[in-house]
Amino acid sequence: MRRQHLFISLAAVAVLLFGSVMASAQVAEMRGKVTTKGADGKVVPVPGAIIDIYRTDIKAKYETKSDSKGNFVFAGLPFIGTYAVVASAPNFRPQYFANIKVSAGQPVVFLLDPGDGKRPTEEEARAAAASTPGGPETPEERAKREELERKNEEIKKSNEKNSQINEIVGRTFKAGNEALKAKRYDEAIAQYNEGLAADPEQIALLTNKSLALIQRGVQKFNDSVRLSDDAAKTAGIDAAKKDWTEAAEAGTKAVQFAKAQTGGDAEQQKSQASNKYFALLARGEAMRFVASKVDPTKADEAFAALQEYIAVETDPAKKLKAQVDAAQMYFDSGNPTKAVDAFQAVLTSNPDNLEATLGIGLALFSTGDKTKYQEAANYLQRFVDKAPDTHPLKASAKESLDYLKKQENVQPQRTAGGSNRRRG
Repeated sequence: MRRQHLFISLAAVAVLLFGSVMASAQVAEMRGKVTTKGADGKVVPVPGAIIDIYRTDIKAKYETKSDSKGNFVFAGLPFIGTYAVVASAPNFRPQYFANIKVSAGQPVVFLLDPGDGKRPTEEEARAAAASTPGGPETPEERAKREELERKNEEIKKSNEKNSQINEIVGRTFKAGNEALKAKRYDEAIAQYNEGLAADPEQIALLTNKSLALIQRGVQKFNDSVRLSDDAAKTAGIDAAKKDWTEAAEAGTKAVQFAKAQTGGDAEQQKSQASNKYFALLARGEAMRFVASKVDPTKADEAFAALQEYIAVETDPAKKLKAQVDAAQMYFDSGNPTKAVDAFQAVLTSNPDNLEATLGIGLALFSTGDKTKYQEAANYLQRFVDKAPDTHPLKASAKESLDYLKKQENVQPQRTAGGSNRRRG
């Protein structure tokens, strides 16, 4: 009997132990960690974070906190439940995870971002968790999400910056053009500079800044040459030269950026062609002043720039004027021989052009080669015969012609129809 009683007692203990195991198998623990990124980019723990755990298959709520190392554990959670977990802490934005099953045994690791430190209410937490897909992110998933967020943030900032730039460019372009039209050159240039500070590659701003600098330079030069004070005159002329130099720099940049524009639809290509045309015009005009008034060694560079503009100019009158200006630039920069060739090119296609006729006559005379004086006299006489008395250079042409007649004993020769042709 005693033995039987012992067996019964042992059996009871076994039943009790088995029942204990069964009971413990109905609950589990949730472990995890709350972290954030420090200023140096390293992951650091967040102590004292509140961990709210909500069972989502039925209504139940549990709560714990992270320790000094950011770790947390909550034992005794029903094994079969599905949970939403929220971590919140002062100065951080709460983070939510949904569809957590403690049966999986996977740690819940939070990486909090800076925020207002609000602890969500149960309603807010459940609503946010309901819209949060999946459970805790894997390191790979988080890296992908952070990269996507980083790119989206970059796009957002870029769009905001572009919007600001567009506002500045549009405003300064309009204001600058109004000032330029009214000949308020200082104001126009200041407006264009403000726009270029926002977008240094804005072709239209560079082009119009170049044109404004050219015109301001002309104004300064004309005002200065009338001054009787030599110091003031020199300072004014130097200021004009500085404007023309800066105009050439702005025009050159505009051309470089315009040439880099390619592709696009028909409307974009039309806009690109227009940008290029005006950029070439501004650069050519600026370089003409630089070579003529600032640095004669730039003459060949200026001539090449003018030729590029002439190649895209479709208006015959403007094209002809630019050809004459290019030849005159050679003359004004002290290159009479090259000026002769350039004026002759004009006369080949426009034999009655008065400016080219005068220009080639003066250029031939300026070479100092007496073998060319006869030809110079012929062109000068032709100009004097055809130019109206109101022409501003007719008196100067007569003086040069009189010198050849009286000092060099060269008499002009008239050909049939009054035309002259250079002898090779």
